[in-house]
Amino acid sequence: MSVVEIDWKKKNDKRMTLKEAISTFVKEGCSIIFSGMGGAQCVAQTYEIIRQGVKNLTLIGDSPCECGDMLIGAGLVKRAEIAWCSYAVAGLGNNFRRAIEEGIPHPIELEEYSNYTIGLRLLAGALNIPFMPTKSLLGSDLPVYNKMIKEMEDPYSGERVALVPAANPDVAIVHVSRADQKGNAQIEGFSSNAENMARAAKHTIITCEEIVSTEEIMRYPNLTIIPQYAVDAVVELPYACHPWNFPYAYAYDITFHAMQLEAFKTREGFLKWLDEWCFAFDSWEGYLEKVGYGRLDKLRRIERRFTRSSL
Repeated sequence: MSVVEIDWKKKNDKRMTLKEAISTFVKEGCSIIFSGMGGAQCVAQTYEIIRQGVKNLTLIGDSPCECGDMLIGAGLVKRAEIAWCSYAVAGLGNNFRRAIEEGIPHPIELEEYSNYTIGLRLLAGALNIPFMPTKSLLGSDLPVYNKMIKEMEDPYSGERVALVPAANPDVAIVHVSRADQKGNAQIEGFSSNAENMARAAKHTIITCEEIVSTEEIMRYPNLTIIPQYAVDAVVELPYACHPWNFPYAYAYDITFHAMQLEAFKTREGFLKWLDEWCFAFDSWEGYLEKVGYGRLDKLRRIERRFTRSSL
């Protein structure tokens, strides 16, 4: 008996748990991209992939933090097409560095771009065109080391341009401020290519701080940067970016993150962190309870105070 493939994008109610969404769409050997450059990292989503142990992933992204460094440290990434793997001002991810320099836990393939040209790759993928031209790479050595970057003569001006291939990940995981059950998603703040990730990917999982009614979404239609027809699953996932900030929701927990990054300096410290903060729980709720809702509420109050004072 043949199994009829579900057209998830046409469902009117796409709500799932995080565990269900990851197990449904994130398969061994698939390519995956996460939203969140400039804060707003997909941390809860990364922990769930690690818990499920999905292997041989191709990671696509601009400058992934937790999602890149932790998946590489967990041994789940075979290939990375990225610009940088770091924790912002804290520097390169130690798991990423160990994989590249020492092959720990195993070597990974690396295909490097700039942040800008990863964005161009996603734009090409969203537009369903095979590549995007740019002049920015001509001033760098990236074309020397990345053979996927081609050069050609502009047929109109005769000048040299570089070409980067379209990115069409198997799965995009995008965290937003709010969404309805159909998948109409709104972001308050910097989107950082999220809208193009969702359109370029074969499957898109939307996680959100809260699920609201379609009527509420329709009150602010200009905020809907990802429409329902680009979405396969919707997961309500509050505080999904902790210890990072999420714009207009909660502030950066810098003291917690400093403790985490100190642990990541050694392989043993990283594995101990996974045991304590990932594998000890069956879901993200266990992590949040361990962090403490009093602490999380304080981060929410700080962010609200800051955003009100900046208006």
